[in-house]
Amino acid sequence: GAGLFTSSVHAGEVIAHPSVSLSTDEVKELFLGDKQLAGSVKLVPVDNTAEQAAFLAKVLQTDAAKYSARWTKKAFREGLTAPGVKGNDAEAIAFVQATPGAVAYVGATASGVKVLLKY
Repeated sequence: GAGLFTSSVHAGEVIAHPSVSLSTDEVKELFLGDKQLAGSVKLVPVDNTAEQAAFLAKVLQTDAAKYSARWTKKAFREGLTAPGVKGNDAEAIAFVQATPGAVAYVGATASGVKVLLKY
């Protein structure tokens, strides 16, 4: 619908497996490759193709090219693996529900997950 083009009313949520507790700053650090653990839980971030542009712009204040370049450097220098990629909200939600430590961002409200922040 027309809502796709009105970014001001776009609402997204960063969701996590119920085992995960992160602050807004920690969510940013996770997706920028600066945080891998929450307590003893290994974090598993995933990108969502359908939501990526909005998430990068609003939460990380970056764009896809810079984000991709950052992870390329992280992989090379620190041996980190870039977040996996899900194609849409449904895939991202299903992954988070089933995966301890998982964190993703979606444009839909999900059940069975913890909402870490809204953007």
